[in-house]
Amino acid sequence: MEIGAAEIIEEPVNRKLRKRSLTGSSGSVGNGSGKNPGGGGDGPDDGDRSEVEPFRPGISRILTAFLLLVVLMTFGGLVAAYLVIATNNVAEWRPFDLPLPVWFSTFLILVSSVTYHLGKVAVDTDNQGIAKKWFIATAAIGGTFISSQLLAWVELTARGLYMTGNPYAGFFFVLTAVHAVHVLGGIIALGAVLLRTWRPWATEDEIIRRRALAQVVGWYWHFMGALWVVLFVLLGYWK
Repeated sequence: MEIGAAEIIEEPVNRKLRKRSLTGSSGSVGNGSGKNPGGGGDGPDDGDRSEVEPFRPGISRILTAFLLLVVLMTFGGLVAAYLVIATNNVAEWRPFDLPLPVWFSTFLILVSSVTYHLGKVAVDTDNQGIAKKWFIATAAIGGTFISSQLLAWVELTARGLYMTGNPYAGFFFVLTAVHAVHVLGGIIALGAVLLRTWRPWATEDEIIRRRALAQVVGWYWHFMGALWVVLFVLLGYWK
């Protein structure tokens, strides 16, 4: 009778020991800590939890504003040099009529500002499908703008006009080339916006990032459009 009682008492003790080993000591192997996941300490997923720093749109706006200031200073120096030489009436200064592709470029850059604005509005209203279409159109127009600049340079070289020998021609090549490089940078930035808006679904943090990126790239893109209008008026009417 005592032997039987000993077996009955030993069985629940063994069950308790097995249960404790599963929830206690073996849990330390799985999560790398000796704490009980069922207790008040750190759980098994606490090692994987990390505080994600929230996105701050203000930082991207400040960086973009600084970039635009640098671009403004760059073109400001070139335009100032252009005005000084243009008003000195030097003999080598021989203006010419703007090539036809330049007029076409002006039309394209203005249209691209409109298409980008429509894409930005679609991003703000979380209509990613429409935004993607407008941004693709904007990138295509920007590429066509650069192509039209190449055609203008080809036409000038066919006339025998190069960077040397005529300061006006030299400024034309330099100003339009530097602007085209900056437009190319805008197209690359536009590609980043497209990647953000390619998927129709997103988390709340991703939506904030999309809107902020679309905003700052829009600042840059519209700035390039306004800057081109200034260059167009300068080269075409201030000779």
